[in-house]
Amino acid sequence: MADTAPRNPPFRAEHLGSLLRPKELLKTRNEWEAGKLSQADLTPAEDEAVKKIVKIQLDNGFRAISDGEYRRGVFWGMFFESLEGMTDVPMPSMDIFRPYVPDVAGFIEKGDRPGQSCLCTGKIRHKGKSTLVDAYNYLKTLVPEEQWGEIKVTMISPSWYHLRYKTGQAFPTDVYPTDEAYFEDVAKAFQTELDILYDAGVRNIQIDDPLFAYFCSEKMVAGWEQDSSNIRPLDDLLDVYINAYNACISKHTSKMHFGLHICRGNFMGSRHFSEGGYDRIATKIFKNLNVQTYYLEYDTPRAGTFEPLLHLPANKNVVLGVITSKFPELEDKQKMKERVFQAADVVAKGAGQSREEALKRLGVSPQCGFASHEEGNAIVWQDMENKLKLVRDLANEIWPNEP
Repeated sequence: MADTAPRNPPFRAEHLGSLLRPKELLKTRNEWEAGKLSQADLTPAEDEAVKKIVKIQLDNGFRAISDGEYRRGVFWGMFFESLEGMTDVPMPSMDIFRPYVPDVAGFIEKGDRPGQSCLCTGKIRHKGKSTLVDAYNYLKTLVPEEQWGEIKVTMISPSWYHLRYKTGQAFPTDVYPTDEAYFEDVAKAFQTELDILYDAGVRNIQIDDPLFAYFCSEKMVAGWEQDSSNIRPLDDLLDVYINAYNACISKHTSKMHFGLHICRGNFMGSRHFSEGGYDRIATKIFKNLNVQTYYLEYDTPRAGTFEPLLHLPANKNVVLGVITSKFPELEDKQKMKERVFQAADVVAKGAGQSREEALKRLGVSPQCGFASHEEGNAIVWQDMENKLKLVRDLANEIWPNEP
């Protein structure tokens, strides 16, 4: 890790990747998913929608642009599904899940169940074709070449298809005897994906991980401790996940910017899954995980206080998600500005810096995307534009003339 926190990326004003889909694109995707249209019909519709959403981002002064995740149905994309040894499982049996893991518990509380999952059924290997690079290459046609390295590519956590499953269900034990052995091959696949992306010009990666927030949930912790089938303490599993992350990005941290986005769920209709501050994980996540930037949910009290930011090292950034993407009401800009200053004071105290020095390592954003699932949050298009403008305006007031 560098001795100083990198900049540009991250930028003072950011968003977290997913943006509301236009109704026309949703209609076309629905027809494609139903088998009524071909990929050749879908791609031009996606291209046109991406072109429009990129213009909106640029017009609002955002530099780390994304394609809105318009070519995905859900935020986690198809990385795991594309790997050899991973199998897509529609309507899986509830017997394989830990019922206290917050997203699983959320489905159960609603009388529902996860409609899709992905399981390891053999030795994991990257097949050599990226599910992300084509979308990135199209974005390159929409911005000047000098900005290609600023484009944000969002990826799913390496632990995404692990925590939810009961012991012995995430992978065959005759293939991988331990969690560590499983993640060793996940890391190799991740490294291959990053090689492909780097060669295409990607320099700015955001990894989305609601699972780290689950470690902050009292209900989750209690459920884990009461589950006699678990073979290791939850805190040990946190170490396994951090080590897996570090292995995944180890060959690229010197030449790419990596940010970690932690939120508490952002499902259809603005639904969240977990609650709890970062206190339980802050020391390990901030000090042991080798990313340069943290994109943290801070739009409601369920994310806790800024106190965990005392543990943020002086060579790392935090982008504060103080604006909500879940609901249309606009936050008071002055109050949000005061919150950023409060956070800066905590960061400064932890690093032995002044507020002004700490502010150099901060930015602002919504707490999560606007459409982690293609159906989107409980807002309309104009609401999203209003929120993006508010993020940019807030950043401009705190950091004038900085991107």
